[in-house]
Amino acid sequence: MTQLISEEITASYIKTIEWEMLDKTKFFPLSMLSSFSVRCSLYPLTLIKTRLQLQKHDQVYGGLIDAFSKIYKSEGIGGLYRGFWVSSVQILSGVGYIATYEGARYTVSQYNPTNAVKSFAAGAAAALVSQTIIVPFDVISQHLMVLGLVSQQSQPQKKMILSPLGMTIDPAKSKFRTTLDIGLFIYKTDGMRGFYRGYFASICTYVPNSALWWTFYHFYQDEMNKILPDHVSRLLIQCVAGTLGGFTTTLITNPMDIIRARLQVQRTNSMLTTSRNLWKEEGIRIFSKGLSARLIQSTMFSFSIILGYETIKRISVHPEFKDLVRW
Repeated sequence: MTQLISEEITASYIKTIEWEMLDKTKFFPLSMLSSFSVRCSLYPLTLIKTRLQLQKHDQVYGGLIDAFSKIYKSEGIGGLYRGFWVSSVQILSGVGYIATYEGARYTVSQYNPTNAVKSFAAGAAAALVSQTIIVPFDVISQHLMVLGLVSQQSQPQKKMILSPLGMTIDPAKSKFRTTLDIGLFIYKTDGMRGFYRGYFASICTYVPNSALWWTFYHFYQDEMNKILPDHVSRLLIQCVAGTLGGFTTTLITNPMDIIRARLQVQRTNSMLTTSRNLWKEEGIRIFSKGLSARLIQSTMFSFSIILGYETIKRISVHPEFKDLVRW
């Protein structure tokens, strides 16, 4: 352990605050609070991204700004947070994600690989664990997100039709009751496997996404450290690296994210069928569909998460390492 720690310490400061350097009693509670705050702030972008991905062509929304304006006017601020409380369960999966990432990184470190290999392997393992926990909640959350999309596609009526499930939703019902009805309908229609619809697509989306994001995050850090003077804030470098990593990864994985969303909500039979139908429907636009919202969401999320994550690591580091941490 001492050898692994010493490898991350330069002549004057710690390059990367590793798992064994942290006081977990501080780290976990602060991580959950930070994750909740970030998700709460950026959730409207997640909802808009999902609706843009699921609409056919530009039937309802002409883009990010148009979608925000229409949702706010027709559904109010609550419309921008449809499904948030179900989605917020991701905070728990986030703890599992970070614990898996740091644990896997420490395990892989014992074989002395490059930083890129450690980041890629740990990021992939973390996403695999996280998605296994969160997919059922993600399925329900996305169905809640598209309620407004369906209501705007159809004529105003007393009941909204949730077309992906073929069930009617009474708008007078409470959010909890609506969520429960959707969950029960999914179970009655497909059984437990209905809650894991699109699981393979989620794995194919988020495992490489996570692996690439952490790889690019450390790559951009290393490159900026080479060209920037020592007095530049390391936390600032990390935030910029996270933002660039999120931007790059989103460009690469956007088509797969659309396929995942459609599998989970529109209940198509397979990734191949969904891909074919999406290509027939959108053509080359599958690479840009919902991309603006996803890029903004991803870069803002990456910046915010890294700002919180790296700050909390600095606060939670054991006393013997505090003088070696550079802000």
